[in-house]
Amino acid sequence: MTQKPHHDWQALTELTQGKAFVVERVRLVESGVAIEGGFEPPQLARLSAEDQVFVAAFLKSHGSIKEMEAVFGVSYPTIKARLNRIAGVLDLVEIDVRPSRADVLERLSRGEIDAEAAIAELEGRP
Repeated sequence: MTQKPHHDWQALTELTQGKAFVVERVRLVESGVAIEGGFEPPQLARLSAEDQVFVAAFLKSHGSIKEMEAVFGVSYPTIKARLNRIAGVLDLVEIDVRPSRADVLERLSRGEIDAEAAIAELEGRP
């Protein structure tokens, strides 16, 4: 039998308002075992509740910016800007951010990006 947590993640996020915090006690619900110490929350938990919802929606849409445009009712550049802002806050592993030619052409054919954006991505421009 699982117990409902005393505070949900949204309340915690509102309470901390983006300030750094440390979790000092963790209790495993199934076994009741408690661990005390200083634990930093995961990076995603440090985002605002609104940004956490945005990231969850992005994952649920399998990274489809076109679907994100429909869900949030905003343009491609707005979605990209928000993703870039969130990525800038997170300490992510460095990867080659230049998409493959096939990926760019596929997104272009699905209408997720226009020809100008496709050319910019293929040339490595933001």
